[in-house]
Formats: sequence, structure tokens, C-alpha cells
Amino acid sequence: MQTIPSPNSGASPGGREESSLESLRGEIDALDGAILDLLNRRASASLAVGAIKKKRGTPVFRPEREELLMETLLEKNAGPLPNTHLRSIYREILSSSRALQSPLKVAFLGPEGTFSHMAATEFLGNSMDFWAMARFDDIFEAVENNDCELGVIPLENSLHGTIVQSIDLFAAHTVHIRSEWFSRISHSLMSREKTLSDIRTVYSHPQALGQCAEWLRNNLPQAELLSVDSTAAAAHKVLAERNAAAIGHGSLAPRLGLSILARSIEDTSDNWTRFVCIGPDPAPGPASERAKNGEVLKTSVLFTLADRPGALAAVLQCFADAGVNMNKLESRPMHLERWKYSFFCAVSCDLTGETHAPLLETVREHCHSFRILGSYPTGRYMQKGSLA
Repeated sequence: MQTIPSPNSGASPGGREESSLESLRGEIDALDGAILDLLNRRASASLAVGAIKKKRGTPVFRPEREELLMETLLEKNAGPLPNTHLRSIYREILSSSRALQSPLKVAFLGPEGTFSHMAATEFLGNSMDFWAMARFDDIFEAVENNDCELGVIPLENSLHGTIVQSIDLFAAHTVHIRSEWFSRISHSLMSREKTLSDIRTVYSHPQALGQCAEWLRNNLPQAELLSVDSTAAAAHKVLAERNAAAIGHGSLAPRLGLSILARSIEDTSDNWTRFVCIGPDPAPGPASERAKNGEVLKTSVLFTLADRPGALAAVLQCFADAGVNMNKLESRPMHLERWKYSFFCAVSCDLTGETHAPLLETVREHCHSFRILGSYPTGRYMQKGSLA
């Protein structure tokens, strides 16, 4: 690093300040040149890593490795650069590295500007090849058929619970959960109109309408609430309609030339959506071996039961006897099989390791079918972003 020269004692205060400013600018220019050189050296090393991964057939996206790197850097960070800024910078560096190694197609519920899109860029960075899909079904099909390497799916909301369509699609498609994260939700009301009194219709995704229900009752009791496929679709819809408004991500308004009539209209600020990243194949190796920095691990499973009394109780008892904490259990009716159900379950451990092999063997004896959807580190709470 260059040494900043001492101010000339004979110079005027303004001259000393200008001299110091020019010196600092020179130092920043030199540092930027050094950073650019290091970034390109890192990119070259990343390309070499990508070639080895391709030869070995290992996936480019390794979220546990990326999180370990991030946590190591945060521990070393002595400031004054805030950790939040460091995370944002390295999110894009890692996104660029993945794109250099092999351009990854990432499917999300479109169009651009949905909360799924914002959450995807928030977690994966902006260098991915993002593909907007019209329906959740399309995301699962694209991943299962290897048309896209990854898919971003909202799984549940902290206020309104499970997004059941997502759970149902796991039963219909062979895909695997690779990672998870939690995005905070903040909704804005957007319109061509300039005042709330002009609004007669409000469009949005059903989850968004539910999360803003109290605000809507108090501020737009006269408005008709209509559901559409996504928050971005709602914003596009009001472009051509008078006396209408859309609830969605605030960044949509300047993109589309809409006015924001109200911000942060969600009924509670402590409002989060859990997103998962799905892939066509499971991550290689047990999660407990992939996670080296003491993370809390989680496994999601999907199972069906034989139609006999006590079948579910027997499965739950197996987990209890093994000391495995089950933190989510959701039942869903099976497609085309009347009065039969599949169960989506999450446990706080890595079920893919050898330690739990006896447990899985016993559990499978009580199940008609049993599938591990993925084992992965418990996700981070992102400080910006948000839902489908």
C-alpha cells in the first residue's frame, strides 16, 4: 500500500487538503489496479478448478463450500469494511466463478421482478443464467429434465405456512434439495394512479395478498382482491388497467413506470420466506462430510405409508428412539389415490451419513415408499429480499 505523504506545512489549508485528496485518489487507483489483477488471478484459478470438476463429474454449485469460504472471510475481516458489504461483494465474486466454470441455468417463477427472482439473485448473485418460468411445475420439469441445472422454489412462509403446491411437486418429480435460505419479505403497493382513493382492484400472488390482509382491510376496504400467478405478473397487469394496484417488490415500480402508493404494507415486519435450491442430482457425499465448519445440518424426506393403524406413529417413534429431532411434518393428499397421503418431513441432522443407516432401514420397514430429498446446512437469514 502506498504511504500517504505528509502535508506541506508551508501550503495553505485548502492546498494541503487538495494535496491529500489527490494522494488518496492515487492510492485508491493503485489499489483498484491490484484488486483487478487479483480478481483475474482468482478467475484463472477458478477456471482450472472448473476443468477438474468437469473431469471428475462433480457439480459446479457447492453451497457448503461457498458458505465455509464466506464464514472464514468474515472471521478474518478486521474492518472498516462491514461484513454485510463483504458478503455482497463475495456473493458476486462466487457467482462469477460459477459462471466461468460452467454457465448455470437457474429456473425461477417469473417474470423478472418476482420475489423468487429477487431471492435467487440475492442468494446466487447476478452472473447466473436466470430462466423465468410461468409455473412452479415448469421449474420442477426443467430441473428434472436437466434443461436447467438449478431451480429456486419458495417452500414456506413464516406467517402463512407451507406453500403446498411446492410440496406436492416434490412428490411428482425426482429432484433434490441442494441448499436453503430465508429471505425477508417487504411488500409495496404500486399503481398508475396517484392516490389510494382511486384504487378499486388489487392484484397479487395469493401469498402476498394474505400477508397484507390486515393492511388491505384497514386502507382499501372497498377494493376487490384478485389472485394472479406472481407478484410481477400483477404489476404488469396494472400497467393497462385504471383504478388498479399491484402488491409486489418495490423495485418493480421504477422498472415499469408505476407509482408506489405505500411501502412495507406487510402485516408484520418479521415476515420471512424459506427458499430452497433444487437440482437434478443430490450433492455428492454425506452432508456431514461436506460441511466442515460446524453447521447445523438438516434433511428433508418424503414418505408414504401402508394403510394400517399406527403406521405414522411407528415412523415417528423410530425417529424419537434414535434421538432425531423432527421440526416439520406436513401431510398432503396423494394424486389420483383417494384418501391416501404423502408426508413431507424435515429433521435436524444428516440422514445420509452411515450413523443413521440403521434408523433408515427401520423406518423404511414401516413405509410404503421413502425418499431423501436432500441433506444440507441450515440456511442463512438474508437481510434484504423476499416471496414467490
